[in-house]
Amino acid sequence: MELPSSLEDLDPKFVTRCSLIEIKGVSLPTTTAKHWDQIKSFKARPDDLLICSYPKAGSTWLQETVDMIQNADNLQRCAQAPIYKRMPFLDMFPPITFPSDLDNAEARPSPRSLKSHLPVHLLAPSFWEQKCKVIYIARNVKDTVVSYFHFHHMNKTLPHPGNWEEFLDKFLAGKVICGSWFDHVCGWWEAKKRHPILYLFYEDMKEDPIREMRKIAQFLGLEIQEPVLNQILEHTQFETMKRNTMANYSNVSPCLMDHNVSPFLRKGEGGN
Repeated sequence: MELPSSLEDLDPKFVTRCSLIEIKGVSLPTTTAKHWDQIKSFKARPDDLLICSYPKAGSTWLQETVDMIQNADNLQRCAQAPIYKRMPFLDMFPPITFPSDLDNAEARPSPRSLKSHLPVHLLAPSFWEQKCKVIYIARNVKDTVVSYFHFHHMNKTLPHPGNWEEFLDKFLAGKVICGSWFDHVCGWWEAKKRHPILYLFYEDMKEDPIREMRKIAQFLGLEIQEPVLNQILEHTQFETMKRNTMANYSNVSPCLMDHNVSPFLRKGEGGN
């Protein structure tokens, strides 16, 4: 049997909804738990940048923004590959055996920009040992849970969410992937007292994106001119990103993510 070589080529017969298993009190997909030793032993490098969040808190928006800030001298680089290839997702594993994002991250030259949804106490210790910079984004819990519910419906590898009331009960009990929202955002908030972490809020990025971009640039030790910031602002507007195949996950096989059920980038606003 010939196996697909990428997420773009997946056949439905390879895709099943995962079940969950607890690791140190946190619910994670069985596909992630299977690779837990590799995740915990990941070798961070001093110049790694890690983008972190609870799921559906705006991490894709933040990734695209950060990538453009890092490539301010040539923004066209950001259009050469999907965001999930530009910033490997360390704790996401495909439903079949082909190189994972973790494998790709390990093979990537420095400097690396990486992504994780793990709570702070599950992150590989090497990130703290190497004093890596981390950018964390938090989002209002009400908007997060609504977005997460719709994402479970369109992502065919996640546990079936059931109806809204059933999913909300599981979310409030922390029985969803990445566990308790409250523990996640509070854990990372406490960690910023001890580690180089820039803690951002989704709502602040909506209110004044240029101000938040300046915070990011300063944190990364970069100077970005106003005209370039305005270009980045235009590129990372929600409606623009929703049409951008390098940011909207539309090139992932529909048997993995069904955008007819719900688009990956759904509304991008509060009170949804």
